[in-house]
This record gives sequence, C-alpha cells and structure tokens, in this order.
Amino acid sequence: MAENSTPDILYTIVDEAPELASASFLPIIRKFADAAGVSVGTKDISLAARIIATFPENLTDDQRQSDDLAALGELVKTADANVIKLPNISASVPQLVAAVEELQAQGYKLPDYPYEPSTDAEKEIRARYDSIKGSAVNPVLREGNSDRRAAKAVKNYAQNNPHSMGSWASDSKTKVSSMPGNDFYANEKSATISADQAGDAKIEFVAKDGSVTVLKDAWPLTEGTVADATFMSVKALSNFLEGAIEDTKSDGTMFSLHMKATMMKVSDPIIFGYAVKAWLKPVFDKYGAELKALGVNANSGMGDLLERVKGNAEITAAIESVRAERPEMYMVDSDKGITNLHVPSDVIIDASMPAVIRAGGKGWDSQGNKGDVNCVIPDNCYATVYDETINYFKANGALDVTKAGSVANVGLMAQKAEEYGSHPTTFEAPADGVIRVVLANGDTLHSHEVEAGDIWRACTVKKAPIENWIQLALDRQRLTGSEAIFWLDANRAHDAELIKYVTPALEAAGVADKFLILAPREATRQSLETITAGKDSIAITGNVLRDYLTDLFPILELGTSAKMLSIVKLMNGGGLFETGAGGSAPKHVQQLVEENHLRWDSMGEFCALGESLNFLADVKGNKKAGVLGAAAEVATQGILDNNKSPDRKVGQPDNRDSHYWFARYWAEALAAQTEDAELAEHFAPIAGALAASEGAILSELAAAQGAPADIGGYYHPSVEKKAAVMRPSATLNDIIG
Repeated sequence: MAENSTPDILYTIVDEAPELASASFLPIIRKFADAAGVSVGTKDISLAARIIATFPENLTDDQRQSDDLAALGELVKTADANVIKLPNISASVPQLVAAVEELQAQGYKLPDYPYEPSTDAEKEIRARYDSIKGSAVNPVLREGNSDRRAAKAVKNYAQNNPHSMGSWASDSKTKVSSMPGNDFYANEKSATISADQAGDAKIEFVAKDGSVTVLKDAWPLTEGTVADATFMSVKALSNFLEGAIEDTKSDGTMFSLHMKATMMKVSDPIIFGYAVKAWLKPVFDKYGAELKALGVNANSGMGDLLERVKGNAEITAAIESVRAERPEMYMVDSDKGITNLHVPSDVIIDASMPAVIRAGGKGWDSQGNKGDVNCVIPDNCYATVYDETINYFKANGALDVTKAGSVANVGLMAQKAEEYGSHPTTFEAPADGVIRVVLANGDTLHSHEVEAGDIWRACTVKKAPIENWIQLALDRQRLTGSEAIFWLDANRAHDAELIKYVTPALEAAGVADKFLILAPREATRQSLETITAGKDSIAITGNVLRDYLTDLFPILELGTSAKMLSIVKLMNGGGLFETGAGGSAPKHVQQLVEENHLRWDSMGEFCALGESLNFLADVKGNKKAGVLGAAAEVATQGILDNNKSPDRKVGQPDNRDSHYWFARYWAEALAAQTEDAELAEHFAPIAGALAASEGAILSELAAAQGAPADIGGYYHPSVEKKAAVMRPSATLNDIIG
C-alpha cells in the first residue's frame, strides 16, 4: 500500500459494546487480512471523537483528533470506499452531556453544553454541539440505498434453534394509541420540484404582525426532488397524551411512550418532554416557576427532573402524590426504578416495540411483573405498522419461527433521504403565525398556520436516490422471485409523490405485475401472512420505515436485529457494510464493567466482514480477498452450527470466546481450501496452533470473568485498558500477534 493511500478496508471505531468487541476482533481481522495483502485501517466516528474533533481550539496537540466522519463522508462518494460500519451512539442531549463531562474529567477543556444559550458565543457552542446530536453519522455515510436481509446461515439457524416467544392471548389489552389528527401525518404537504422551481429555497416564519424571520436560508432544492413540510400541534399533542394516560388507567394497563429521540433529534425530544409534562401535569401546573428556576427541562426526561428537585421536599412529595394516582408505567429497569420517561434515549421505538410484541404484548412494571401495555406512539405516519402487527398476533397467535419466512428490506436512504428531525429543517414555532417554504423563484411551495410551540419539519428526497432505490428493488425481486411490496400510502402526501416515480418505472421495466403498492397497515398484514405461510417478502420502504422494519421483522424471526446482512450499495460504486443494531449495547457495557462478561454478539460483524472481502475481490480483482471472504463465510456458519455465539451470564462463554472460535474456523477453512495454495500453507500452522491450544485459550478467557473490569471510561475508554480487558488470553495473543 502506498503511503497516504486509502486502506483496502476501513473499519469504524465506534461506541459501547461494539467497540469493546472490536478490541478483541480487529487484531484477528488484521492478522488474517495481512496474509492476503489486504490492508485494514480505522476511522474514529465515536461520539467522543466527534466531540473532540468539533472543538480543536480548546485542546492540546496530543488531545486533538482529525474529523474522521468528514473524511469518511468524502470517501463514500468514491468508488474506492469499502467501509465496515459498526453501530454508533445517536446521542440524545443527556448522552451528549454525559460524554462531555467524562471528557472534561479526563482533562479535555471542552465547553459545557449550554441548555439555554443567551450570548452569541453560547449560541455558537450550542450549534456545534447540536451538530453532533442524534443520527449525525448515518446521513453522512449513507451515500447509497439499503439492502438488508438475513444471511441464509443465520435464518437456517434461527429456524432450527428457535428463540423464545411470548404467547399471545386474543383478549390481550395491549394496543397502540395515536393522535386522532393534527399530527405530522395529517398535516403533511409534498411536491416534486420542477425545473423552474429549483434553486435555493428559504424557510420563513411570518408573525401575526407581518414580520418575517428566516429560519433556514439557502435550502437547496434540485429538480426532481420530493420536498415535504408538515407540523404537529402541541396543543393537540398535550390533549392526546393526557387522554392516553387516563385511558391507560381505565384499561388497567401500563403506560409506555415509544419514540426515536436519537434519530429525530429535534422533534422527538420535544414530544417526549410533553409526555413528561402530561404525566406530572399537576406538579408543573403548581410548581412551574420553581421547576424552571431549578433548571428543569422536561425534554431531558424524568430522571434529570428528579435529580434537580431531590432537595425540595415539597415538590418531591407532590411528584409522589401524582405517581400514586397514575397507572403503572412501562419500566426500562424495574430493579433500579428507571421508567419509560426517565431518559429520552432509553426507549427507542424500533427496538422497544418489537420487544413488546415478541413478549406477547407484555411489558414490565415497577415490581418486575409482566402486564399488558398501552403503546403510545403519537404520530400516525408509521404507528399503524405496530398496531396491525399487534392485531394480527392477537388473532393468530405468535409467529412460529421454525417455519416462518423472511422479510428483507430495500430502503430509500441515500443522500439524507427522509431525514425527518435529524437535520436543521425542524423548528418549534416561536409564536402564532405561518411557517412557509419560499422557492428561489419567489413562489410559496408549502405553508402552515401554526401556534407557538408547534413542531414544524421539512425534508427532501432527491431524484437520483429514488431512481436508484427503485432499480435496487427491481434487482432484488429478479434475483429472489420473492413477493415485493412498496410500502407507500396513496393517501399520504409524501408517499403519493413517490408513487409518481414508482408506477411508471415498474411499467417501463415490464414488471408492474410482480410488485404491490400498499399502505403500511395493509403491507404489514400482507407481509405477516406471507412469512406465516413460510414464504419470503421484500419490503421496499422509505428511510424511517426501513429503520423500523429492519428491527421489527428480524427480532421476530431471528430474536435479534444484530445478525442481519446490511449492505449499502453506494451510488458511486463503493460499498458500505453495516453490522447491525446497537440498541442493547449500554446494558452489555454495564455487565462487562460489573463482572467482566461481554454478551455482545459479533455475528453482524462476521457477516459484514465476509461481504466486505467478497466485494473487494469483485471490484478490485483481488482473488486472495475472495478466498478470505469465502472462508469467513465458512467460519460464520461454523459459529452457528456449533453454537459458539456468546451466552448471557457470567461464567458462560462470551464475546471473546466467539472470536477465538471464529479465528479457528476461519484458519481451518483457509488451510483446507484449494484455490490458493500459498494461503493454505500459511494458515495450516495457525489452524493447528489454535486447535492445539483450545484448552489453554478457553481456560484463560474463562479466568478473566467475574471481577469488575476497568476500561477507563464509558464514552472515551482507554485504548490500553480496553485491550487488556478484551484480550486476556496470552496464548491466543501469541498466535494472533
């Protein structure tokens, strides 16, 4: 590799459990790749690294880090990109603040996060921090559309070794509750930009007195772009939430709010805050001024609120009094008293709703007892998916995973498609008035009458990603012959514009009879009926629904979404290979720190590695990489066939054990293959050493468990301490190097 050239494969440095696992797995990857002349580099896109890169002027030379996210963002626009992307933190404000405080304690002179900036300097600091919040990584890297499906080996294993599923009762009280109107779905407007409309638009707020405030200047809208705008009435939201709480109490179920306050980093924290205020309405009504003086921001959750008021006996007593009158609440951690409303990033809809559904519609209350749940999803855009799933299982019973087919996904996400709430085009209305989109030619594209505090948002989907998405769907259907459904609602403004692209494209390709176009509720029912019959379906969806469905169906089918093949075919020829979801990563880190057991399953990394090597072989003509890739697939199958994935409890095999077995199966496959004699000769002694040392290695790995583990930090762990914890077998280290 020439100096300063791009490595053949880039492996991302991220956060939490996936990053801890990398400390064990990446040395193995490099050992094997080096034998084939394949270079493996890294780029640090962790939350801590992004914070550090954002404030270089505050730091010493030794502390500064390059902006690896920006560098990767440029690379994925080229044909040379081959990136294995692990799940990273999509930070809520409490997570961001916690990361900053940890870095400050480590000697990084970072500014505090200004909750209510008043000076220009504070506003500038807040803007820089806000650029890191939420799903800040994915929109930068996803310069292609998504192809997610279960690897055949993973699906076969799941059918032969079914995971636990809760039973469904037809009289279950579990349900989904959503706003009756005046939400994002009801108020959406959409249009496809014509040639004479293209150019830099503005988003403006027009007050009652006619004064105009520019909320967003120079918003580029190109020809063929689908541009949306909508808003949610917070008055209607408040009324709905108060009613949902009373409805929950009447039903005798648990109250649970399901949001995405990480990806929807502007809108959903606000909605979450309204839920906190609705739950504690008598307290906010009586003590509003005192709470404000204590720095309470409901958007940060009940956990932050309770911490701020714990010295005020009167307010604390008032909170306890309200709690006694409320219904039970869905708990994140019953043992620790962490409720559904404690932290906005604790309950993420794409993970939390499948968990409830997989458990037979059950959640856990404050005493650790199971019960039925009122799943509150205020906006109606995709709430119908979960509502229909619950209705289906009530009527038909739980999914039989031993016979079920599979739902793959082709997702529209390239070039920030449908990035609702995670970009700078979401606003709280500053007062009563009108928010409008004014085109470059002076025409008004969309306008909405809003009231103070209403949540207004806009987004775009560009023409090239739409066309690429449709072609990807055509290719997947042709290759598989599976049922294929465009999950598009003709009665929704945005979807109606996409249908104008989809229908003629299907007709032009002569395949209109091979595809269905169904609204999400109907598509959910059709897909569940298909997989129940043991057949496969392809869900062709927009970005947010891609995010939701690639957790929902894998969790039902496989027991987890972390084992999915997630391939992003970058539009300029490169490849991005994502390794699965990281929703349970915080609990995994907690367990490691307490008892040195990491139950994170690296199956997603195993699958992505094989795909990355195969892609390198195909695109660059590197035959040795192809041999490595084929052998990695054999190793992945070996992990599944021999049940070498991590177990959950201390004293059982964990993530590090699975890496030993993967290395061994990989080496054995390379030694046994006949395509490349040089690689076979190289790996034969490595395979022999790994097999001969099995007892010593497993004994050393087992001995490491039990006592607390010091990794030197949660968001910014020590590289040395992390390596010491995750590579405790001296015997394995001697073989791997």
